[in-house]
Amino acid sequence: MNDHLGTRSIPSGIDALHHALRDYAARWAAEAEAVDLFGGLLEDAAGAFDPFGRERLDGHFTASSWLVNRAGTHVLLTHHRKLDRWLQLGGHADGDRDLANVALREAEEESGLAGLRVDPVIFDLDRHWIPERGDVPGHWHYDVRYVVHAGASEAYVVGDESHDLAWRDIAAIAGDPGADESMRRMAGKWLARD
Repeated sequence: MNDHLGTRSIPSGIDALHHALRDYAARWAAEAEAVDLFGGLLEDAAGAFDPFGRERLDGHFTASSWLVNRAGTHVLLTHHRKLDRWLQLGGHADGDRDLANVALREAEEESGLAGLRVDPVIFDLDRHWIPERGDVPGHWHYDVRYVVHAGASEAYVVGDESHDLAWRDIAAIAGDPGADESMRRMAGKWLARD
């Protein structure tokens, strides 16, 4: 792991993410390169362009949720309106440095579900390219993903950001060669958990 995750002084409010990235690196040693990329972006938090805001056009933090049903067998996915693909629920940090909170908020907003609970430990990291759209140039999303657990009701409401929502079988996602690579990776992590 490089200096991005060293003991250098970092601004208040970012300490939790700094330590969460270190913990993630210890749990997922094979993903050290991704951790370094995210750590590098985190170091920019002291600079002029806040990586927690979408105004940082070359790349910024987002957060998403691996929203599992009570039985832990299915994940709630959105058929994303802009990207036209089945993905996990999530969105921009918009200045919020508590990315677990962002993941929870996005899950609530996009699903209409109440009583959700987020695990504060990072579940997955994924840097992916977002193509140019209108006057917004193409840019990187540094997506920090958290497990979110459904509450008493699993009856979702499809919102404006989705074509549709659906509970998808996690084992089927893991075994589907046509599924998004990061979706298969998260499904594999979920199935291999202790």
